Amino acid sequence: MKNNCVSEASRGNAKRPEEVNSQLRSLAHDLSNSLETILQAAYLLGQARLDENCRKWTKLIDTAANDAARLNRQIREILKTQS
Repeated sequence: MKNNCVSEASRGNAKRPEEVNSQLRSLAHDLSNSLETILQAAYLLGQARLDENCRKWTKLIDTAANDAARLNRQIREILKTQS
């Protein structure tokens, strides 16, 4: 029985690692921009007079955004070593 499955690489649709890394670097850059907006908004909210419940939510957003920014930096470092 013949296997009719054809891989992307054999069809010529596979991307080279350099192309993938370039796309990932571009996405990481765009993600950094979005995270920076979230971090700035969380900072500004933290400066406002908020009730305790809103302060907790603001802190949660700030902590999560900082974690995401740290992970994004790690991804960018890995990509940098691949180029």
